Amino acid sequence: MAQSDKEFYRNILDNLTDGVYFVDRDRQITYWNQGAQGISGYESTEVTGRWCGDDVLDHVDDKGEKLCDGSCPLLETMDDGKPRECDAFMLHKSGHRVPVRIKASPIYDDDGKIVGAVEVFSDNSPKISAVQRAQELEKEAYVDVLTALPNRRYVEGALRSRLSEFQRYGWPFGLLMIDIDDFKQVNDKYGHDVGDKLLINVSETMKNCFRPFDVIGRWGGEEFIAIVANVSEDLSFTSAAERLRSMVEESELHVEGSILRSTISVGGTIVDGGDTADMIIKRADELLYACKDAGKNRVKCV
Repeated sequence: MAQSDKEFYRNILDNLTDGVYFVDRDRQITYWNQGAQGISGYESTEVTGRWCGDDVLDHVDDKGEKLCDGSCPLLETMDDGKPRECDAFMLHKSGHRVPVRIKASPIYDDDGKIVGAVEVFSDNSPKISAVQRAQELEKEAYVDVLTALPNRRYVEGALRSRLSEFQRYGWPFGLLMIDIDDFKQVNDKYGHDVGDKLLINVSETMKNCFRPFDVIGRWGGEEFIAIVANVSEDLSFTSAAERLRSMVEESELHVEGSILRSTISVGGTIVDGGDTADMIIKRADELLYACKDAGKNRVKCV
């Protein structure tokens, strides 16, 4: 291909909002477009030449299992020549997890031999809904200043609305009480500035684990509440809570040349007939502290 043709196609790829990168047979990154930089936070110079599983993107599935250690779509598509498509959570440069939709396809040379693969990934988070909600919340002063999540006042109003809908229409929902484990120790060891960064980091990961019509807000301090709509089975509700716990555990914060990891404990309960807001919050809170007593970094739902 002529040099002018290469530049032409490079310009096209660089102007895509989707992330695009190429790897060779050893999964070494040979090309990284501007869309990939926008979604991941990594510039081309930081990733080109590196192995794609070398603590860069660190894709995990919704159970927290690392794709690079098992079902890597790039590796599989280079093995059999079949395109792959899946959902995953990418590690952003700042440390939080970003949900992405991945499409992998093989790259052939002129002789029809597979010489690498291309991955196209798109941000799978509900950004439009999040922006609309943020604008609404800012107007009503319902935003937590530090994390940009809905604050306690908003969550209380949302909980009352969900209870009213449950009583009138029978629409079930679940409530998760979430607490960052050993947060005081982080503040004591690193200072409140790092503690604030950790709160922001965990918040970013958590809000990407929910659907646009769910509500995740800061309850106070290192405690958060999520209201999960359309819950009909305990199993699916527990799975959502486990996914949340796993994604936080798989996130990281870079502090003073080292990596700080955090975990959460989660108590969850599904609304029952006769529940008041205080009753459902108290029930979730008791389950949360049962997790703390049992060793932290765990989920308990009823």
